[in-house]
Amino acid sequence: MIELEGLTKRFGSLTAVDHLSFTVRPGMVTGFLGPNGAGKSTTMRMMLDLDNPTSGTVRIDGKHYRDLQEPLKYIGALLDAKAMHGGRSAYNNLLCLAQSNRIPASRVSEVLDTVGLTPVAKKKSKGFSLGMGQRLGIASALLGDPEILMFDEPVNGLDPEGIHWIRNLMKTLASEGRTIFVSSHLMSEMALTADHLIVIGQGRLLADTSMADFIHQNSRSYVRLRSPQQERLRDLLHTSGFVAVESGHGVLEVDGATTEQLGELAARHQVVLHELSAQRASLEEAFMQMTAGSVEYHAHSTHEAPPPAEPPGPQWGQSYQSSKGA
Repeated sequence: MIELEGLTKRFGSLTAVDHLSFTVRPGMVTGFLGPNGAGKSTTMRMMLDLDNPTSGTVRIDGKHYRDLQEPLKYIGALLDAKAMHGGRSAYNNLLCLAQSNRIPASRVSEVLDTVGLTPVAKKKSKGFSLGMGQRLGIASALLGDPEILMFDEPVNGLDPEGIHWIRNLMKTLASEGRTIFVSSHLMSEMALTADHLIVIGQGRLLADTSMADFIHQNSRSYVRLRSPQQERLRDLLHTSGFVAVESGHGVLEVDGATTEQLGELAARHQVVLHELSAQRASLEEAFMQMTAGSVEYHAHSTHEAPPPAEPPGPQWGQSYQSSKGA
């Protein structure tokens, strides 16, 4: 379990992480989301004592990371796959880590096999593709067979087979009762992987909830109807107490109803339906809705005029996040 309490990181007058408190629990995959510059990378670095917090604490199974003996046996992390020594082979990169944490050398071969790098175990990592580097980084996280695993953009550079593999790996590890904490910008992948979400914006906590509740609370769900008897259908919905909104191309959208309710209503009154479908927002749509006020960098089309200038306000993150990101 990972526990953050009042975690804060300031760089001069800039606040990258602002009194952040949450708990990452075992037995599930917890997704860590936020716009660029939200403070995700800084938070993850403080979890591993790579950055010192200005205030607040992080505990790994009740201890500070610096107090863990042989930390790879407690927590494995992939924050930067390029951190490996390029002049060493995949095997020797992992062997050095294993020896520093008193992990048997036999474990090196096991994790190389797990991530599919056995055929290139003796090759220098500087010649690896981005995807191969990611697999080596994942192998280093798995090396100590830890109960807690942290991944930052784990599918970066992986092909479809690799993405499917890492998704199933994280789910399997969580099903074994391990704590899995993963940060990613790929909403479609996160929607297939995470059970719980931690969402931050401008260094502050925006949401700490289940995937299903997050989507439900931050998006609109409705039923889509299409019929050759549109006028009759609209009148029928109105007299039955449903509010139907026309969205074009003969489509009606109804909030606050189920497909079963509307299908049975149409059948009782012999109204022909060409379409009856429940429309539920994606994680991406819910995320955009939740974080709309926390996005620091906005792109504008060259064909559109930029929005009016806003009144001067706090310039959070302009210097730090522009150079370091999160």
